[in-house]
Amino acid sequence: MKLKPQMAVSVAFLYALGYPIAALGVEAMSPGPLLVLRFALSGLILALIAKVTHARWPRGRQLRDAVVVGLLTQAVQFIGCYEALRLGVSPVLVALVVAMNPLSTAMLAALLLGEPISRRKVVALVLAVVAVVVAFAGRVADVGGIDLAVLLPVVALLGISLGSVHQQRRLKGADAVPVSAIGVTASVPFAVVFSLTAPMEVYDVRQAVLSLLAMVVFSSVLGMTLFLAAVKQAGAAQVSMLFAVIPSGAALLTWVLLGTRPDIGVGIGLVIGAVACLVGREATSRKPAARPAYDLEAGEVPGRSARAASY
Repeated sequence: MKLKPQMAVSVAFLYALGYPIAALGVEAMSPGPLLVLRFALSGLILALIAKVTHARWPRGRQLRDAVVVGLLTQAVQFIGCYEALRLGVSPVLVALVVAMNPLSTAMLAALLLGEPISRRKVVALVLAVVAVVVAFAGRVADVGGIDLAVLLPVVALLGISLGSVHQQRRLKGADAVPVSAIGVTASVPFAVVFSLTAPMEVYDVRQAVLSLLAMVVFSSVLGMTLFLAAVKQAGAAQVSMLFAVIPSGAALLTWVLLGTRPDIGVGIGLVIGAVACLVGREATSRKPAARPAYDLEAGEVPGRSARAASY
């Protein structure tokens, strides 16, 4: 079955919307407390959804693996992204790096799990690196070198990719919603520790509350639900194509909501990144057995691994 246009637009929009919303949230309050509240509320809502739908909760070794996957795909990813936003990295740049998750996950799966990887996938990964380098060139020139803020989105990408590989290896067949609930709940203590590394301040109460609610509703609940519905409707290979347009969508929404227009370097990076995703997706579509992995809250592919964030 093909992915219906309405579903594709909805998933891409919600996923892209998460980045400027996160930037608005970090602009209104310290990222640590914001993450604590987001993880806690998301965990509660996802647990209620799992209860209502009578989902099967992981136990024993699977419970431990769900915690590990959650810490990588939630705590590491979002702490890296939110701190990068606080340090002034554009939401568009963060979105571009994280959108390379399907490609980095495929490479890590080849290295750690021995899965085959095609030449087209390698080409796609090279293009992805070029896209990120070109997009970040302007910021590197402005600050006079590679600073911590530039490295944090890469840390976030490694977190989500390693979590995806671990889920692919250990959590095949696990129910997405309870695993996601466990992941965000397990990430709360790490968000608390992160919040203690800097002063906890709220600069705009109204904006902070609205941003938090938008994150939980649009990203954690609606975003995840629609992503899973899209995977069920058309399969992971077709849904992975959305990664080619999500960073550009984030750029447009960031321009609308924050008034920040991407420079020429970022624009070129977005184009190259889109090509990288399409090239990588083409390789996947030719080998249906090798389905990509995605972040859970941003939309897990059941039976493989988590993607995405989603914000």
